[in-house]
Amino acid sequence: MTTRTPSHDAPKRDVLDDAAEVFQLLSAPGRLHLLWILSNDEVDVSALVAAVGGTKAGISQHLAKLRLAGWIDARRDGRRILYRVIDQHIVTLVHQGVEHVLDQRATRQPKPAPLG
Repeated sequence: MTTRTPSHDAPKRDVLDDAAEVFQLLSAPGRLHLLWILSNDEVDVSALVAAVGGTKAGISQHLAKLRLAGWIDARRDGRRILYRVIDQHIVTLVHQGVEHVLDQRATRQPKPAPLG
């Protein structure tokens, strides 16, 4: 077995702290769902509530956090406000995270039947 030594080019602590904040913001299933939907199209709050569930206030809070992070933006279309993802790195993270889970589930061996 080969032991790997840590890279001398490892990120500095402040970079790791900021990366942890990204993953913390991604840790809410509702926000992941919103980002998934918004990565494909511009959508208004009412459509997001219908797709994700919850309340308009709750979805609006998630959207505010995503906007504050700089991951989404909004534009007015008549009386509606349409949201969309503007950070393609976040789209990649979300899609790869979901694909990872699906791959793990596909390759997982079925649990053996209980004895008895």
